[in-house]
Parts: sequence; structure tokens; C-alpha cells
Amino acid sequence: MSLNGKGFFTWKIPACEKGSPAGIAAAARTANLDYLLIKIADGPNAYNGTWGQSTDLNGPVIQALRSQGVQAWGWHYVYGDNPIDEARIAIQKIRQFNLDGYVIDAEAQYETQTKRAAARRFMAELRSALPNIPIALSSYRYPSLHAQLPWAEFLEFCDYVMPQVYWMQAHNPGTQLIKTVREFQSLTPQRPVIPTGAAFREHGWQPTASEVVEFMQTAKKLNLSSVNFWEWSDARSDGMPGIWEAIRDFAWSGAPPDMCQKFIDALNTGSVDTVISLYNPSAVHINAVRTAAGIDALRAWYTTLFNQYLPGGKFKLTGFAGTGASRHFTWTAISSRGKVENGNDTLGLANDKIAYHYTFFTVTNP
Repeated sequence: MSLNGKGFFTWKIPACEKGSPAGIAAAARTANLDYLLIKIADGPNAYNGTWGQSTDLNGPVIQALRSQGVQAWGWHYVYGDNPIDEARIAIQKIRQFNLDGYVIDAEAQYETQTKRAAARRFMAELRSALPNIPIALSSYRYPSLHAQLPWAEFLEFCDYVMPQVYWMQAHNPGTQLIKTVREFQSLTPQRPVIPTGAAFREHGWQPTASEVVEFMQTAKKLNLSSVNFWEWSDARSDGMPGIWEAIRDFAWSGAPPDMCQKFIDALNTGSVDTVISLYNPSAVHINAVRTAAGIDALRAWYTTLFNQYLPGGKFKLTGFAGTGASRHFTWTAISSRGKVENGNDTLGLANDKIAYHYTFFTVTNP
């Protein structure tokens, strides 16, 4: 499932709309939110809606969200001291609530070389049990300042990266978001960026309504598919005038289709000519085994793709990022001969045509 539109993190359910599941869902729908992120676990322990709560408060909220057509994602603060049990509680809660997606919140406790093995164990356990659930990594906005965090070990098995772009003690959200996206696009593996913006107060600082609008406008200019904010209860409080309304009133949809979506739509026609019409006549096409250039090479590649690798394939864009001449996108496909769950492509554009295309994917049994 791709992540699109606007979202919000919740932390303490009793502080959100006085704990009313119907109230939370109605407010989410009125604000045109596409998803909520609900805390489901802390370390190896279940988290039931607030600290020390034994009665489950999350389930009724998730049920109410679904009745309003709002996705429910779970988030989980992880420490890495007991990665197998942390993965198992995540698996349990994701299955219990049939969540639409899952977010790993890894911060200071993981910022050490000794936790790389823990990240690998955690992700292997999680993915072996839940191969198809969309997963995002939530962590620091600038990986260059947190090089010890095991970015690659987490992101290898993630579908998105969800950096915490909190412009605390500053008032330049657009500039900070651009820097964040550039840094994550330079990482390997590269994943679509879904940024989390600031809708909270801390140490005497708080964002303005115009700043959260600038944050969302910048995200759209960068062709990001989604944004979300931390944190619901603070944003809804009297001490944050205009913040909720600015997010509520910002229209996310309506942008013209990006080249990434045009490309996936062309694949779904099954027509070689339709696909290659998107390319520059001298375009370079690269995959794991060869580099080719020109229309004849492209025609041969897509004929093979449609007839041998993925006959009758149905393709789905799961995320994209980039602006100007550069795009990165992820995709899945299913066909009578096999499926793709890890499509990961990069495009270089010139004059609204594809001039460079690197594609990576593996076909597995359907």
C-alpha cells in the first residue's frame, strides 16, 4: 500500500479529543487526513494508548478510523537491546489490528556501531513474518550528523524513510526539508522520503501556521507523496493557534501526474510503444546485467519484460521523490508468471523525456 497525502502522529490517546475514538476519527476526516500513526509498542512491550495503560485504547480508535476511510499505521519506539522481542511485539500488534503500515522509531539508543547487528536481527525477524507490510524508518532529519545509526541495515528492508524534520529554534522549514531530502537521496539504499513536520512546542519554541504551510508547499515542490506531523494533542491545544487549521486547510491532491506515475501508467497499458514514447530517442537504460541505449534497445527490453518476465503485469507505484531532472521511485507488480515487491528505479529527465533509466527488481513466484 502506497503512502499518500497528509498524516498525523498520535502519542497519548486520552489527550486526543478527550480519548473519544469517534471524535478522533471525525477530526481526522474533517482535516482530510489520509492516515494516522498510532503508538503500538515501546521496546519489547505493548503500548495500549498511553503510559501504564492495561486496557487497549488503540483498537477502538483504529476501528473508528476505518469507518471514516482513514488508514491506521502503527509506530514503535525501539532500543535494540532485545531486537527479537521487539520484532515479535511489533508482529503481534500489526496482526492484531491488521494495520495498514508500520513505522520504526529508532533514535539515540541505536546511534552506535554495536547496534548494527541488532538492527539486522530485528529487520530479519520482522520481514520474515510480515513480508508485505509497508514499513518506514522514522529517525533524525540529517543522516550526515548521525553516521553511527545503522541506516543501511534498517532501510534495506524498509519501503520509506520518515525523517523528523523539526526546525526547532529556527523558522526555515523549507530550507531544512530540502537539505533532508538531498541527504537521504544520497544514501544507499535510497528510499522515498515521507517527512514528519513540527506541530508541537518545546523549550519556548513553536512553529507558526505559515511555517507548516511552507513545509507542505516545499514537500509538494519536491514531489514527495506525503507529509505528516508530530503531534496531535499539542497541535489541537489552545497554545498552538492556527497550526491545526493550516494543516487541515492545505489541499494536498490536485498536482499533475509526475513522470513516475506516467511511467507506471504506461506499463499498465502493456504497450511497448506507449512506454517508449516517454523516452528520449538516445536514452540510456541500465539494469543489473547490461547498459543499452536507443529506441531499438528499449523496444527489445520492454518486449521481453511484457512477454517473458511479467506477462499481463499489473504495476503499482509505491513511492517517489525528486524534482527537476532527477526522480527516484519504488514499485511493485504482479503477473501470471511472477511478482515484484522490490522495484527500485532512478530516472534522469531532459525536456520532459526520460534520458537515463536505472532499474532494479527481482521476480519471485506469484
